Amino acid sequence: MRFLVPAGLAIATLQAQVTLTRGENRVDVAIDSKPFTTLFYGPDAPKPYLHPLRSASGKVVTRSFPMEKLPGESTSDQHHRGVWLGFKQVNGFNFWENEFSYHDPNAGRVVTKSVGDLHDGPTGSLHGIFTWLAPNGQPLLDEDRVMTFHAQGDLRFIDAAISLTALTDVTFGDAKDGAFSVRLAEPLIEKNSGTLRNSEGGVKMAGTWGKQANWVDYSGELDGEKLGIALFDHPSSFHHPARWHVRDYGLLAVNPFGSQAFDQANPSAPVSLPKGQTIRLRYRIVVHPALDAAAIEKLYQEFARQ
Repeated sequence: MRFLVPAGLAIATLQAQVTLTRGENRVDVAIDSKPFTTLFYGPDAPKPYLHPLRSASGKVVTRSFPMEKLPGESTSDQHHRGVWLGFKQVNGFNFWENEFSYHDPNAGRVVTKSVGDLHDGPTGSLHGIFTWLAPNGQPLLDEDRVMTFHAQGDLRFIDAAISLTALTDVTFGDAKDGAFSVRLAEPLIEKNSGTLRNSEGGVKMAGTWGKQANWVDYSGELDGEKLGIALFDHPSSFHHPARWHVRDYGLLAVNPFGSQAFDQANPSAPVSLPKGQTIRLRYRIVVHPALDAAAIEKLYQEFARQ
């Protein structure tokens, strides 16, 4: 995969070194020997997730709860774990609000088959294989996920290439709660003077929630530094341009399944995936300092050409 350099960034910035280190049910990701994020997986979590995400300056840009409890931080929506993939209606089962502590008999869980193929270098990568299980243990989906990590100057990138293959006939319901998601740190959220904007010129939750867009950016100020997280939906991703489940309390999620759930004027649009067939999703997260919409659009167009 070829990464293009945004205007104003020196070629030398491509030489930032990414290292991945395996631990017990985790993979730590560092950039130039500084912690960036960690993939957590295994039996202690209802789904794999990344926590935390850090800016180039080392500031944590994702909410710490429920993995950590910080004074003054909100404790709602325990199922919002850093960066994750989930959906509320998969054959009627809930893979969104599926924390073990909820004791929901309708909640599914995502179990890990393997996490391997760890590669270091200017671009680091890993390959995870997971299975989505119904509450009775029936396998519904196999998830094949490749995640790559790289840096350009003060920008930090995560790419997720995800294939969901049906192990039985599967229906994704028309629901708002999904799917590839980030929960931002409290100082960055709209309720605390943060800014939401999308590729179509929509602003704030009112102008971005449920709208189709190539990207959505969520930015604010954290400990005196302008920072944000942009999420990109690649043109090759299923149901591009997807709709977005974004909230003023810090949720940033791209949802390729919801339709009527976002706008009652739309027809209901459940997605049927017959046994053996595959849906492919492709997204990019950019952790960035202050950037205007034109700069984000340029970064998106470079991603779209890859």
